[in-house]
Amino acid sequence: FLLKNHMQPESVLYVSSQNASTIFPAFVNRLEYSKQEKKIAITLHNLWKNDSDIYVCAGVVKNSSFLSVNRSGTMVLIKEVEQTGCSNSSWGIYGLTIVAALLFSVLICCTLYRVN
Repeated sequence: FLLKNHMQPESVLYVSSQNASTIFPAFVNRLEYSKQEKKIAITLHNLWKNDSDIYVCAGVVKNSSFLSVNRSGTMVLIKEVEQTGCSNSSWGIYGLTIVAALLFSVLICCTLYRVN
């Protein structure tokens, strides 16, 4: 199991010993994993602020309903990022390009005028 266990406890991923897996609804299309022998690599995508939590790996104890938690887990903290409009910066780039082209044209004209 991969579990969120602090802020909003919930199951994230279950992989059985027969390699059958269940990705729980909140992480469908946002989780990839690969398994090699006894190791599992998990990648989470498109994280939201409410995905911030401590994630722990746990195994089911044979012939029991108890979970054996491995270590203290991994804290994932998602920070909101302000999105800025690209339109203002792209106009600036266009403006600088036009000014540079005009200055280059003036330089060429002045050079040709002095040669003649």
